[in-house]
Amino acid sequence: MLGKINNFLGLNIHQSIDGIFINQEKYSRSLLEKFRMRNSSNLRVSMTAGTWLGPSLDKPAVDLNLYRSMIGLLLYLTTSWPDIMFFLCNCDRYKLNPREPHLIAVKNIFHYLNGTISLGFWYPSKTGFFIQAFSDDDLGGCQLDRKSTSVRCQLLDGKLVSWHTKNQTWVLISTVEAEYVAATACTSQIV
Repeated sequence: MLGKINNFLGLNIHQSIDGIFINQEKYSRSLLEKFRMRNSSNLRVSMTAGTWLGPSLDKPAVDLNLYRSMIGLLLYLTTSWPDIMFFLCNCDRYKLNPREPHLIAVKNIFHYLNGTISLGFWYPSKTGFFIQAFSDDDLGGCQLDRKSTSVRCQLLDGKLVSWHTKNQTWVLISTVEAEYVAATACTSQIV
């Protein structure tokens, strides 16, 4: 009765005969402007390889309110940017006593948003019925407890339906074992 939906709870929705495209470009732009990062550099990854976040108690403290508001507002973006969830949760661990390296990591997420602001999910209207799944694992990726980090996603007809990133519950001793655990969890999700 009201026509096609364009915006819903911060989501931009573009409908056509070919399919539906969903992103959060408008919300992302408002965040970048709020924290004066609209003209900042662009990154193509949300956190560079080898980045390690620890307590960093020897580094200078940062504004607690600024850090918490950045984290809180970014959490809503995980609707259309699920790939920032893991890094954002790593930064969220230190919200009680944030230090300069933590703020730099959060700002890197903003730089990533600035470089990928128009990305989103494309759900085509005409596809076949097929399931795809991807999994990956890094052996001992968490520097605090040496647990591996598993990442997996499932797609139905090329459309993302499930995304999961977490530290495994135990310490693994080989890359093969870590990859096997990640692949097993991904397969059980499909079944």
